[in-house]
Amino acid sequence: MSKPLKQVHLAAHFPGVNNTTVWSDPEAGSHIDFGSFAHFARTAERAKFDFLFLAEGLRLREQGGQIYDLDVVGRPDTFTVLSALAAVTDRLGLTGTINSTFNEPYEVARQFASLDHLSDGRAAWNVVTSWDAFTGENFRRGGFLPQEERYSRAKEFLATANELFDSWRGDEIAADPEAGVFLRDAKAGSFEHRGQHFDVHGQFNVPRSPQGRPVIFQAGDSEEGREFAAAQADAIFSRYATLDEGRAFYADVKGRLGRYRRTPDELLILPAATFVLGDTDAEAQELAREVRRRQVSGATALKHLEFVWNRDLSGYDPDGPLPDIDPDLGEHTVARGRAQVRMYRDPLAVAREWRERAAANNWSIRDLVIETGNRQSFVGSPGTVAEKINALVQADASDGFILVPHLTPGGLDVFADTVVPLLQERGVHRTEYEGTTLRDHLGLSHPDVREQQAYAEGQLPVSAHS
Repeated sequence: MSKPLKQVHLAAHFPGVNNTTVWSDPEAGSHIDFGSFAHFARTAERAKFDFLFLAEGLRLREQGGQIYDLDVVGRPDTFTVLSALAAVTDRLGLTGTINSTFNEPYEVARQFASLDHLSDGRAAWNVVTSWDAFTGENFRRGGFLPQEERYSRAKEFLATANELFDSWRGDEIAADPEAGVFLRDAKAGSFEHRGQHFDVHGQFNVPRSPQGRPVIFQAGDSEEGREFAAAQADAIFSRYATLDEGRAFYADVKGRLGRYRRTPDELLILPAATFVLGDTDAEAQELAREVRRRQVSGATALKHLEFVWNRDLSGYDPDGPLPDIDPDLGEHTVARGRAQVRMYRDPLAVAREWRERAAANNWSIRDLVIETGNRQSFVGSPGTVAEKINALVQADASDGFILVPHLTPGGLDVFADTVVPLLQERGVHRTEYEGTTLRDHLGLSHPDVREQQAYAEGQLPVSAHS
């Protein structure tokens, strides 16, 4: 008996100004004007995507103590943007990245519950921790929260937020004018949490929202991150958009669910993916090479090399050879606020390898950065890209993809107009939304507070838990 076709989940990441985005392209628009967000969201909804995703930058990144002006725009406040998008979309899920290191559970729970109400059940929360004291300097908690405590705080943060969401069952509001009764339960919203990180009690002032709880996303690839996702998340972002790596990650994370009394369909695995489309595969390949060169200007190439060398390289020619000096192994970093610096645990070994590759291929600094950087995940004609996406999903390398175009806001349009119809023809992507909430789109159950409470108290068997 053949395996039934899986549905391909598609989402769209609104790109910030970084080396993925070609901000200098004549077709590129603003990354802060609401018209850009609205255009992007409407395109995603027209293509019947599950959700739009916003990352979050809590501090402008610096290089050599100065704002790195090739991505200076940063990110407007997440809740403000998503709330505004709720008014110009009807079905598209709205996913925001909110930090658990520098916020408080009551405030975040209130904001997400409000967004879920405003959007009629389309809110999702990407739960993240902060990894550097540089970002923390903007906040009271700043640099004193040790790294090993950040996941501990995140777990308790989410647990506390869930207690707040569940403090309303959903049937407390009677609004009966004849009886003169508005609330059936005068203690609706009551909560009390006493733990290592939070000691709070009171009454939550947002009634139960359409989804009960927002959909929970997690982005960590570490052992702790994978385990956190298996225990708590509804979806996990993956960095693996290839067959072998994708299947290994998929099997590993889904294999952890059983220990938390969860089934494989209760956690979706969604890699981020970039793309370049052309009328033919050859045309797309040529365009992809052009896009990569536009993504990595000479100035950008030098800045990226500084991630490894940890010293000012502005005097070098980006079209010349790599520096013959070794990286500075000091504790300081010239690239503050950049996650990339964590990737190079042994700068001397990386520099040695890069010099060897550059010499063997006659690469300049810019050539090296282009060739060692991330290539587009999907390159080809619409038919080729649709086939590859579907093949990866059917092979359990992912449950779908979060698409990151290189142009804002119109870069998603060509995918929506050419690739999506081919996936729909194959019967693996919806032609219309069948439900109204993001949980409906993702095939996730709506949490029932009574069932969850009964299960936690041991009154329900494992099979009854959803």
